[in-house]
Amino acid sequence: MPSIQKILTTVCGLLQSYCADPTQSLQNAKRATIDTYIATESPIALQGVLNNIGANGVDAPGAAAGIVVASPSMTNPDYFYTWTRDSALTFKMLVDTFIAGSFSLQSEIENYISAQAKLQTVSNPSGGLSTGGLGEPKFNINVTAFTGPWGRPQRDGPALRATALIAYSRWLIANGYTSTVSSVVWPVIQNDLSYVEQYWNQTGFDLWEEVDGSSFFTIAVQHRALVEGNTLAGQIGQSCPGCVSQAPEILCFLQSFWNGEYILANINVNDGRSGKDANTLLGSIHTFDPTAACDDSTFQPCSDKALANHKVLTDSFRSIYAINSGTAEGTADAVGRYPEDTYQGGNPWYLNTLAAAELLYDALYQWSQIGSITVTSTNLAFFQDFSASIATGTYASSTSTYSTLTSAIKTYADGYMSVVEQYTPSNGSLAEQFSRTNGIPLSAGDLTWSYAAFLTATARRAGQVPASWGEPSANSVLPTCAATSATGPFATATNTVFPTGETSASGTTTTPGNPTTTSPSSSACATATSVAVTFNELETTIYGENVFIAGSIPQLGDWNTADAVALSASQYTGSEPLWSVTVGLPAGTAFQYKYLKKETDGSVVWESDPNRSYTVPLGCATAATENDTWR
Repeated sequence: MPSIQKILTTVCGLLQSYCADPTQSLQNAKRATIDTYIATESPIALQGVLNNIGANGVDAPGAAAGIVVASPSMTNPDYFYTWTRDSALTFKMLVDTFIAGSFSLQSEIENYISAQAKLQTVSNPSGGLSTGGLGEPKFNINVTAFTGPWGRPQRDGPALRATALIAYSRWLIANGYTSTVSSVVWPVIQNDLSYVEQYWNQTGFDLWEEVDGSSFFTIAVQHRALVEGNTLAGQIGQSCPGCVSQAPEILCFLQSFWNGEYILANINVNDGRSGKDANTLLGSIHTFDPTAACDDSTFQPCSDKALANHKVLTDSFRSIYAINSGTAEGTADAVGRYPEDTYQGGNPWYLNTLAAAELLYDALYQWSQIGSITVTSTNLAFFQDFSASIATGTYASSTSTYSTLTSAIKTYADGYMSVVEQYTPSNGSLAEQFSRTNGIPLSAGDLTWSYAAFLTATARRAGQVPASWGEPSANSVLPTCAATSATGPFATATNTVFPTGETSASGTTTTPGNPTTTSPSSSACATATSVAVTFNELETTIYGENVFIAGSIPQLGDWNTADAVALSASQYTGSEPLWSVTVGLPAGTAFQYKYLKKETDGSVVWESDPNRSYTVPLGCATAATENDTWR
């Protein structure tokens, strides 16, 4: 197992939440409480994930290397197995954390890929490698088939696994290791893509393992996998004709899940339910693309349909859980799987409550990138929870309406984090569920997916987003859908040994939405504990004005203007009005900051919203530079 201390240092830095606009003292107070919870819970959550991964996880005795145990719970319920879906979602989170600088996770990722190559060859009740076996939902932790009765097949696992491996492949290619992708990773990915191409149009059990039909979550993640799978194939000189032919058909079929008011979780089945289901929240957040517009066709988090669905779904739990009693629409509540749920008593789930928050954080990010919010007749009810008099139309980021809405929705999203905080026990463990009556943890304890969901939600809150999967070029819906499929190649991935020494090229990694930072390999140098960060700010000033920087950490005054750090104008010229300061900061620290000007009369002028975000490089680098311009 990699050095947990190093990983926690990075993750705690990356996943801290931060103070909001320093002029909003009430919201700051509320968010400070959440910040404290996140800072405390983040290392517990990461440790909880690693504890459940073989071969060295303390809660996964007997698990093979790279195998993810869903939960240490062995009775009522027995989750001491490995699920393809849960494992893939967990490792997608770990790959993103690795790319952001936690390089000691690399051995875990490589063990996972090798284990999945082996699992693909295990004959099971769903079939063999080329005969449907990749749709088998769960296996024994010693990489043998589970042969008991179960809801099978489940067709989301191969797509999710492909997505996790594609994310790591992109990092390998970016750092000069394309040959490793071609020889080790691509054969595993190709099998999964071939499965999706062939079986997407056949029914299967949903992610809750209860409904045999067509699942929104499954279809959404299948579309994503084929789109990014085709791109990866091109990058390594391969082809995926089935990806090209089937992705548009899958997207076309995906539109069938919208019923005019909300997203139906399952179709092609008569289960007697309303169709309101957290399946749909999870589908949107796991196909979130930070470069996408608010596209309805892919149900992006900021899309009209995703927002309308968020309201309908979360409102459906307000009257059925005692712990939600009195929660008004537009305020956070505990979120379960679906209103009709009776499993283990039919309670709220940690991961679904976190998904409700994450979707909103995703939407806030997308609006920030787009520079506006559009209110339509479809999503009007959602926005009316935050501004009763809101009218349909587009509100630019420069308007007060935009500021009012985004501030209220950030508070709303944080409310879901507060619900999770309220029902997290003092030791920080996250179970599967918490009681609908009194909030005590229930069902399987230390659920890996709950921990992973916490880490992705807090990452999005901090503005840490994954790479694009290519949604902007794959959101056009065909005029007519066809019930098709394709047959792709299946072959055993025989090369499962990764070359040693594959480290970050030139010490550079790039996290979308953040500046390029220097983050060398885990073994090539001594990791710096402090980094001298130079902040350069371009702002034209008049005599007597001075520029300062304030932020959410003590080194930047904890937002107190009296303790803000002064920038120097020693390099200021008429053609380049540069203000600059160098501040020593702990490596791996993540924070928010803004610039301000102090006038000759002592008054303070802040630059415009939103707050800026920065993560201090964690690696060999002892110096870094951030270049900004006054807003």
